[in-house]
Amino acid sequence: MILKSRGLRRMKNKKQIETSIMTLGQAKITSPIKAREKDDGARRFVSDKERILVDIDENDVMKAFKGHKRPLSFERAGPRSKIFFDPSKLRCAVVTCGGLCPGTNDIIRAIVLALHHNYGVPNIYGIRYGFEGFISSYGHELVDLTPGFVTSIHETGGTVLGTSRGPQDIESIVDALERMNVGLLFAIGGDGTMAGASQIADEITKRGLKIAVMGIPKTIDNDIFLIDRSFGFDTAVDVAVDVIRAAHNEATSASNGMGLVKLMGRYSGFIATAAALALPDVNFALIPESDFDLEGPRGFLEALKKRLILRKHAVIVVAEGAGQKFFKDRPESRDASGNIRLQDIGLHLKEVITSYFQEQNMPTTLKYIDPSYTIRSVAANANDHVLCGFLGRNAVHAGMAGKTRMLVGLCNNRFVHIPMEATIGRRKQVEVSGNMWMSVLESTGQSSLKN
Repeated sequence: MILKSRGLRRMKNKKQIETSIMTLGQAKITSPIKAREKDDGARRFVSDKERILVDIDENDVMKAFKGHKRPLSFERAGPRSKIFFDPSKLRCAVVTCGGLCPGTNDIIRAIVLALHHNYGVPNIYGIRYGFEGFISSYGHELVDLTPGFVTSIHETGGTVLGTSRGPQDIESIVDALERMNVGLLFAIGGDGTMAGASQIADEITKRGLKIAVMGIPKTIDNDIFLIDRSFGFDTAVDVAVDVIRAAHNEATSASNGMGLVKLMGRYSGFIATAAALALPDVNFALIPESDFDLEGPRGFLEALKKRLILRKHAVIVVAEGAGQKFFKDRPESRDASGNIRLQDIGLHLKEVITSYFQEQNMPTTLKYIDPSYTIRSVAANANDHVLCGFLGRNAVHAGMAGKTRMLVGLCNNRFVHIPMEATIGRRKQVEVSGNMWMSVLESTGQSSLKN
């Protein structure tokens, strides 16, 4: 069986969501954290019965109760008083997959320190270069993840374990887990990684093995379904604001100056939206969720021209997935993970804007900035340091309790356990009728760009 990336698609949120968490068996071992209560003071353990509501909006809750339905809720994350694995005999593995994202090293560090200090797990392996590391033909060596090894890794960007994309043989991956005698696998990655981890869990169940698979979802775009905020997003907005500020300085330093910044956001424009709100110097924000035209009396180019006539400068922020309709005549291609390669809307806008104002005989200066690879490869900021620590530690608590086929995420400002199947293939997007996008329109003064 080959691990294949499940194509990302937007699904209706009304589809029934399974919220129960699978476990390997009854947790019977007293948590070693409990033994330290006398020294550290009373430690509050979390019961599997504790739930967190997904939405606290009264109207949504009332709708959910119609027909005797309970409102959607998830199991609360946190340490359990009883655990499934014997820490002294347990071997764990950590793998990072997909694109780079600020905070990945923080997650690795938090997992290792929690396993070592809270539970006394002696053997933690780092898998090199994503799922490739499980396949012997690649020849990637294991990394011994000790507290000493991870001490300072949070200070650097990227991932100390390396990463990769593309399909790998699921049976070979599980064979490797068996050979290594791994009982708990932590997979850090995006939708494709979670889909792969789910397939690994399927093969583990098929073989009747006692191996837990724990997911820590990673996407800088902040588009994970049901999750409030993904790690790396806050850092991305921070860096994007600095870039936009530079674009604004360029634009205001020339007559009819324009600063054009392309930000990440394949299908969801959260980074562009948040950055535009964080720095109100943005005059146009273009995201995948809000359709726009280039030409015509109400199109983007005419609106941009009016802006320049009125204020002599303009700052434009565009998410990478915006305006893909302008490339319908170009053949579709996919990367190694099966994701569609998007056409470059930033370069396209640069060319279109330049040509338009030349035809208008209107002198302009345009500075184009694409900081995508810079943003995704930097170290996490303070907020993401904190978030990653919670995610890593809560993933460890869940894994030690024998929970599997699940991921840890922030939901309704609480950390929860979410079944992998609840998020795979689904996406959170900016609501164009919601408060966040309405605030962008108010801040930028941007009207509809549709004819």
